[in-house]
This record gives sequence, structure tokens and C-alpha cells, in this order.
Amino acid sequence: MTQPFLLPPLLTTPRNTPRRVGVELEFADLDAPSAAACVRELFGGTVTVENPHRCLVAGTRLGDFTVELDMRSAHPGKGGSKVLDPLRPLWGNIGSLVMPFEIATPPVTIDRLPDLEALASCLRGRGAAGTEASPLFAFGLHLNPEVARADGDYVLDHLKAFLLLAPWLRREIRVDPTRRLSGFIASFPLPYAAKVTDPGYRPGLGTLIDDYLADNPTRNRELDLFPLFAHLDRDRLAAALADPHVRPRPTFHYRLPNARLSDPGWSLAADWNRWVAVERLAADRPLLDRLGAAYRGAADGQALAAWPERIDAFLAERPDIGGGIHGDAPASGAADGPARQAV
Repeated sequence: MTQPFLLPPLLTTPRNTPRRVGVELEFADLDAPSAAACVRELFGGTVTVENPHRCLVAGTRLGDFTVELDMRSAHPGKGGSKVLDPLRPLWGNIGSLVMPFEIATPPVTIDRLPDLEALASCLRGRGAAGTEASPLFAFGLHLNPEVARADGDYVLDHLKAFLLLAPWLRREIRVDPTRRLSGFIASFPLPYAAKVTDPGYRPGLGTLIDDYLADNPTRNRELDLFPLFAHLDRDRLAAALADPHVRPRPTFHYRLPNARLSDPGWSLAADWNRWVAVERLAADRPLLDRLGAAYRGAADGQALAAWPERIDAFLAERPDIGGGIHGDAPASGAADGPARQAV
């Protein structure tokens, strides 16, 4: 049975439009034109092959897709002088031996996420390899959920919820060892996590951003807030760092999941549903405070090794937050209410 995509508590943006999610999926053993063909067959559109390592699929029923080698030096006009452009296909041929291709979807509404499951199946059917196919494949699935609000309390509650669930998420996902060693999805420093999860930590948005930048001067975090902070306060972020890779956008940038395309039992839904648990916890301020106090006590007592098991027990007691994460969600429209519905 196909696992459903659960719904978060808040479904609209500050503009009262349906929230959307962008997805980035990394893979190997399939070239850009073949991956673009999957997109066209499923969703229509027109394929443009810009070079052997980058394709665009425009005008699909979901929007515009990009498929490219995740290596800036392989693409003309990116990462250097145009004098080197004739050599870029060669760099791409070499880089494709160890670097992933990445397919970036347009932002889709949550009810269209099941369409992207079909895309993952198509890529797998054509031979795309995922994280587990080689010790060299530190490939990831990135989810970019659009925010429902733009105030500091909303952002802070989601950061608190993520930090409280992060040890459990890492265990559930079984984060690939190569990805952990790469540094691209580094955990938040424990002193910072303990500070933020403290129930008494309630700064305004400006101080929240300043504190985050002081303790996390890198976008290489399992939950990267740079794009969101650049959207909410561009000048503050620009004054603290200059990184051309940071694009302002009103989304969380969740980078932790593996891209296990080689595993026929893997689904996008499983990793999306784990993110929904973060949003559900973030929506319950009293519960955030209780778990935050418990996390602080465990951190002070050096007892965080058992924290994932404590989250297991917590989720078992709170099906409104944990229900459906392992595929036992009711169908959309079930009587349990919006927090338990799925698409």
C-alpha cells in the first residue's frame, strides 16, 4: 500500500494561498537528458538540453523542472570565467563519476506531492542510483516547505521542534555515514540546541537571527535557515556573511534525509511525514516547553544518548503528532481531524 503524505497543521501562507513545497533529489548512474525524459513523460512540457549535464523541462503541468550535475564548474556561466566555458563539458564528464545529478522540482502544493513519488519511481526504473548504492554517494533529499507565517515566534517554534526531534530523526532516517562525514548536514552544536530549546528562550526575530549566525556561521546544517532569514531580513544576513549560494526564499530548507533511490521500499512520503511531525510539535507551545525543559535536563546530565527512545515514547502517547509517520495514517477526510489527514 502506498504511504500517504500527511498534512501539517497550517496549510496556507501569509498571503492565504496554499502552501507549496520544493523538492531537490540527488542521484547517480542516470544522465540529465534521461532524467528530464522522465519528467516530460509524467508531466508533459518541453525539454531543453543546455549542455550534456544540464536540462530544463518547461511548461509541465506542475511547473518548470531543472536537472543538472551538482557541480557549478560544469555549467557555462556558473562559478568562474567564461574563458573556461569550452572546458566545462569535460569537467562535467569527470565530475559525473563522483558528483550527483540533482533534479529540482518547481514548488508544488502539498496535495500534489504524490505526483513526485511517481517521479522517484520513474528515475529508479531507469537505473538512477541513490545514497545506499555506493560508499561514495553522499546523496540527499532536500525538502523546502513554504512557511505559513513570517513572524519570529513561528520560526523559533519550528527551530525548537526540530532541535528536539533531530536525534530521533537521525536515527529514523539512518543518515548515511558518508553524508555525516561530508559536513554538509552537520548537527547543531549542543550548547546552541540547549539554549534554543530552553522554554525561557523567546527572543525577537532579529536576536534569533543574530544568535543563529553567531553559533552557526554556515549553511551546512541539517535544517538550513539561511534562505528563510535572507527572505525575512536580507540586510541583517548580508551584513554577517557573503555567500552566493544563499537565495532568499520563504521556506525552511530541510536537508537531512538520504536519497535512497536504489531502495524500492523507500518513499518521499516517509521523509515528508517526519517533517510534518516537526510542524505538528511546533504548533503546540506548552508541549514544546515541557519537552524543552526535559531536553535541557538530559543535556545537562549527559543523558542525550537515550533521547531518541524518549521521543519514541512521547510519539506513542501523542498520535496527533506521531500518528501516520510509519504509514498508519487514516485516509484524507478521516474523522480524526486535519492534523491526522493525509493526501
